[in-house]
Amino acid sequence: MSDDRKKGGRGKRWPGRKKDAPKKTAGPTAPRLIAIRVVERVQRAGAYADLALHHALVQSRMPAADRGLATELVYGTLRWRGRLDYLIQQALDRDLAKLEPLVISALRVGAYQLFFSDRIPANAAVDEAVRCVRAMGLERATGFVNAVLRRLAREGEGYAFPDLEADPMGHLVHACSLPEWLAERWLEQYGAEDAAKLAVAMNEPAPVTVRVNRTKTPRAEALADLRERHPDARPGRYSPDAIVLGRRGDVGQDPAFVAGRVSPQDEASQLVVELLDPQPGDRVLDTCAAPGTKSAAIAERLDGDGHVLALDRHARRLRLVGRGIRRLGVGGVATLERDATKPMEELASEGGPFDKILIDAPCSGLGSMRRNPDARWRLRPEDLEDLARVQREILEAAAAVLRPGGSLVYSTCTVTPEENEAVIRGFMATRANWRIAGRDEAPEALRELIDEDGFFRVLPHMPNRPDLDGTRDMDGFFAVRLIRNPRKED
Repeated sequence: MSDDRKKGGRGKRWPGRKKDAPKKTAGPTAPRLIAIRVVERVQRAGAYADLALHHALVQSRMPAADRGLATELVYGTLRWRGRLDYLIQQALDRDLAKLEPLVISALRVGAYQLFFSDRIPANAAVDEAVRCVRAMGLERATGFVNAVLRRLAREGEGYAFPDLEADPMGHLVHACSLPEWLAERWLEQYGAEDAAKLAVAMNEPAPVTVRVNRTKTPRAEALADLRERHPDARPGRYSPDAIVLGRRGDVGQDPAFVAGRVSPQDEASQLVVELLDPQPGDRVLDTCAAPGTKSAAIAERLDGDGHVLALDRHARRLRLVGRGIRRLGVGGVATLERDATKPMEELASEGGPFDKILIDAPCSGLGSMRRNPDARWRLRPEDLEDLARVQREILEAAAAVLRPGGSLVYSTCTVTPEENEAVIRGFMATRANWRIAGRDEAPEALRELIDEDGFFRVLPHMPNRPDLDGTRDMDGFFAVRLIRNPRKED
């Protein structure tokens, strides 16, 4: 097995139980019970892990440490579900897929603790899984779960995964935890070696990155303040407002967040607004604004000299935009419940066409799987066609309200060509009066991330330029800036 499995010998940490020792009868810990139920909801009902987990944690009122454990178990299990299923299947005498969903989830969460947690002893992982199954009313399955997990603890070290060179598809599915349809696509798109690197990077926790509210504090001052609580904090490498705090931390509880001086946002996401380049006095339309991260970033740059109209089709999510704007203390942002696939000419008739438009389009999210590991298990290949159709409709509707000479940035947090390049090329094929902004027209810091066709692309595993160590370590993003010619007619 690969080195990224849990270090240390599980056998040494398995104390066993003396024959005359009393049988434990205590209930399961709440974090594990919550984790099993959330993982099961994601599998059975296609639930969004972040929403299901948030709801469960709010109901539980657990202390911070237990909330952290439940979060780690949910996200870790979903990241490595394919790999865990392969391991569990080796220890079974029947088809894993035919077991009850709650039993499958209990095995997955238990196996995750066995293979990926350095701080949970193997006996605790097994015992807690059994208690959880009993607490969920599945007493008949306790012996089965106990036997499977104990076998995994004894023998799992010796299970081998398919070799990347000899069986790249098997390796991506079973060692790198990709669904078969996605593994097939990435093999074709990137080749075996690069696809495996990307898959491994997508299974790592994402860095905790914040955007500094430039209307309240310079980045240098914010960095000095944050280092008192996050010693590893460092400036972002591409965005002038980014600070990377490290791999752990709850930004939502930090005093700088509460005071509106910072907002959590991946550096690649920040660069989308950098590419839009809002200027004082601009009238900006954000077509798919909720939860409002990029609308707020635009407003911070305008600093009261300009206007942002933030649209979203869901009133409940649109309220998140207003809440974030109030926390940051920035002005010039209006919100409107609106389906951006529909014509929106009346928005231009009221205040004139927009100087800049941001379409941060709804997408498959396959570039941000580090933060949303459930996306790969919820999506179906045919969903990509439906998303591409919606993305094109939004682009057509928004293009009609951009002023001549204005610019439009289209972005997604995904890596599929049909949601990115194909949407843009299809649109451009019908627009003689539009062009794609070239690399040399972008802010200088972004130019190395933009190809000769004008497409901005980042992936987490891509190496930094030679003078910087490591990888770019940003979420997978695509963006492009389109210019409407100031003279010719469409």
